[in-house]
Amino acid sequence: MKRRKNKSVYKTADNAVAYLLMTPWLMGFVGMWLIPAAISMYYSFTNFNLLNQPQIIGFANYIRVFTQDDTFIQALKVTFTYVLVLVPLRLAFALFVAMLLNKKHAGLGLYRTLYYVPSIIGGSIAVSVVWKQIFGSKGVVMTLLSLVGVNQTTSFLGNPRTALGAIVLMGVWQFGSSMLIFLSALKQIPFSLYESAMVDGARPGYTFLHITLPMLTPTIFFNLILQIINGFRVFTESYVITDGGPLDSTLSYVLYLYRRAFTYFDMGYSCALAWILVAIIAVFTVIIFKTQKNWVYYESEEE
Repeated sequence: MKRRKNKSVYKTADNAVAYLLMTPWLMGFVGMWLIPAAISMYYSFTNFNLLNQPQIIGFANYIRVFTQDDTFIQALKVTFTYVLVLVPLRLAFALFVAMLLNKKHAGLGLYRTLYYVPSIIGGSIAVSVVWKQIFGSKGVVMTLLSLVGVNQTTSFLGNPRTALGAIVLMGVWQFGSSMLIFLSALKQIPFSLYESAMVDGARPGYTFLHITLPMLTPTIFFNLILQIINGFRVFTESYVITDGGPLDSTLSYVLYLYRRAFTYFDMGYSCALAWILVAIIAVFTVIIFKTQKNWVYYESEEE
């Protein structure tokens, strides 16, 4: 009986220490996420412009989004296009570079660092300004095109057909984090599998499709979730490089949400837009989780 009591005391003490160590995170979670999220949810059901008291109007903001707001449809279209083009390209390029860096050669550590740098600084305002200059009317791209005889009166950022492509290209350039994750996963694949394939005379393409790719599916699944969420949250590039133009061709969803909140001071409507975005991301995430059984291979699940 005494031994059980001592175990209970030790367990309580361990739990107290654990909660004490978690206190800074819990305070940040409650103060920086949970409370603001609850306030945002409340405002989404109100008419609030930061100057008057919030007036509860029920689902009017949500109904207005889907029935009266054409710009919402355009922002959603731009963001979906951005995500559907960016995510496959970024993951494919990250995997390609990871496979190159998985081979032994001189200066490997330096190459890994250099390839990761764009992911650290890629989303910054400074880099977005540089990107704007590169693809601007007097930028490097236009200058190089003129040198080879291709003269254009409109820059890539000034053309509604190509402006989003320039922003997508910047997103693909920020592949470093996905590359490092792929590189770590590649090193976990048993080399014995490749040895067996080589003994059987398998070609590199066959080993990639039947060994490397299946073994990487859990990592692809993880990267896919992260990149889709980050893709839907694109803001800085669209805001700094094109400010949503030309003709709203690069108007991302978060940029439109920002405009409704801080340009038109329609805070209630902006909060409704924010929660619609949360719902969209949640739907995509659930779909990917539900379909993972059909394409994600887990070695531990083998019978």
